Amino acid sequence: METGLLHLHNLLRWVILLLLVLSTFNSYTGWKKGRTFSAGDRKIWLFTMIASHLTLLLGLYQWLAGRYGLLSHERPEGVSMMKNPFYRYYQLEHPVNMIIAILLVTLAYGMAKKPLADAVKYKKAFWLFLIALVLILIRMPWPFLPEVGRPLLPGM
Repeated sequence: METGLLHLHNLLRWVILLLLVLSTFNSYTGWKKGRTFSAGDRKIWLFTMIASHLTLLLGLYQWLAGRYGLLSHERPEGVSMMKNPFYRYYQLEHPVNMIIAILLVTLAYGMAKKPLADAVKYKKAFWLFLIALVLILIRMPWPFLPEVGRPLLPGM
């Protein structure tokens, strides 16, 4: 079960990236072209938020009870979390950054519900989505990262 949840968490990163790029592009074009906010825009933003929250739940499980979770894994004697790049990345840097990014996605979706002018709604959502996208891109465990890299697709 643990491996399946890790693979699902890994696979959902591509869904989030796709939806975040789409939401960012959508909000940018809506802002620059002066489009009227539509139900389609709201749905795309909602799907982005749902996918990110689902991935967050899977990630929180991994963080707490997964293979190297805070509650299920005991670090070897003499290994400091902050001095070991692997533990620091997976138990601090990655979770904190992703929680902040998902908070920004949630705030961006919240713009869809506010009674703001469409241009303001698109502009605020664009910046929130863009910052969330950058945070996610810099803290994903890319295969080229030493000691913390994961394969691009699960099981590879």
